[in-house]
Amino acid sequence: MSDRYLDFINSPVGQMVAKNLGLPAPQPLERHEEGKPVVSGDVLLGAAAGSDLTTTIAGILGKFKANVFANFDSGVHAAAAAANLSIQAYAASAEDKQKFKALVFDASGITRSDDLIALHSFFSPVIRKIAFSGRIIVIGRTPELLDNPKHATAQRALEGFVRAIAKEVKKGCNAQLIYVAPGAEQGLESSLRFFISPKSAYVSGQVVRLSNTGIAGETPDWNRPLNGKVALVTGASRGIGAAIAHTLARDGAHVICLDVPQQEADLHQVAGEIGGSVLALDITSAEAPGRIAEHCKNAHGGLDIIVHNAGVTRDKTLANMKEQLWNMVININLSSEERINDELLAQNVIRPNGRVICVSSISGIAGNMGQTNYAVSKAGVIGLVNSSVPALQAKGITINAVAPGFIETQMTAAIPFAIREAGRRMNSMSQGGLPVDVAETIAWFANPASSAVNNNIVRVCGQSLIGA
Repeated sequence: MSDRYLDFINSPVGQMVAKNLGLPAPQPLERHEEGKPVVSGDVLLGAAAGSDLTTTIAGILGKFKANVFANFDSGVHAAAAAANLSIQAYAASAEDKQKFKALVFDASGITRSDDLIALHSFFSPVIRKIAFSGRIIVIGRTPELLDNPKHATAQRALEGFVRAIAKEVKKGCNAQLIYVAPGAEQGLESSLRFFISPKSAYVSGQVVRLSNTGIAGETPDWNRPLNGKVALVTGASRGIGAAIAHTLARDGAHVICLDVPQQEADLHQVAGEIGGSVLALDITSAEAPGRIAEHCKNAHGGLDIIVHNAGVTRDKTLANMKEQLWNMVININLSSEERINDELLAQNVIRPNGRVICVSSISGIAGNMGQTNYAVSKAGVIGLVNSSVPALQAKGITINAVAPGFIETQMTAAIPFAIREAGRRMNSMSQGGLPVDVAETIAWFANPASSAVNNNIVRVCGQSLIGA
């Protein structure tokens, strides 16, 4: 369903109305297009004094040929030279017309609260110079892993900065924080590529932790990173599931499209469009885990990626909710995922450097009136991610989840008008997301270079104003 307000407010008449009445003026988001560079515009790279990730960051920017600038006195030039990155000097002034598509800041050298002034020194002179659909990326060290309490305190403070600046920039821009654990430096590339690119259009104000998982990552063909991989997507017949299937196939995977037999016609259509295959079954049936494991082994020799996307809502206030509706939602959205994972692990179906990816919801983080069953199931999905890490990591497998906010689907199109408009506008981008926004985030998790991305819950919600 199209967002008529977004279309109107970006017309000449709509822009005038918005200005005169002080209405929200959401900017159409720039999304990924085939053949476009990772970042279409100039990048300003900065670093706090004593930061130790700058050379790694510069090397990554050089790999995708970003046009990089740095302040004269930032210390970035020496780090860039060590990474063989050609870099241009820049001195901000109110008069210059320079625009930056991305502002990237290495904050790993911030070791005490006094050092936080480095954020102001770098960002304040240039924040107005960020282009439409620009990116702000702060990179630091994981606070929980630091021995010095003052260092940990200062690094934890970065979260407040990123969440606040993400609400200030507007213009379709976003901001993210990436914490890098010791030993996880070489796992930064896939995350930096994702967050600096248009693929992260509807992700904002998020904190991602890169871990030293001990899982051997791979260096992919970045244009087709999933070449040779086999992915299973549940609930793939329409909406977000269909978008996930298309996106993983675009990245080179063979996608097994799974949904209930009643959706088999739509399932075959999706699979036909992407050159995938079909597995029609009810994931809540007793035989489903065994059938899935058997199919993946017999037809494909194993599985590299499973995306637990299938889910339902059956909304009622708790006082009016029948036990049947409670059980249905918990069984489909949560318990079936546990059973399928258990069977796949027991039969060693998921190959090394495999991915388990779950779809939670902002309702599982913030709750929602009339959705106690749904909120329980989606909070449980987050619990499933957190609790499964040790067993999966021991087998060389990562597990993560997305938590979508308001996404434009058939389901949200059926929501009453006033509630639908509130859902669209109550985020930093003042608009709903698209199914492809969820799919792009899942493709980043699925990337074989994302082995350092483990036990993360990333909200795809335009930085919703509801919840954490």
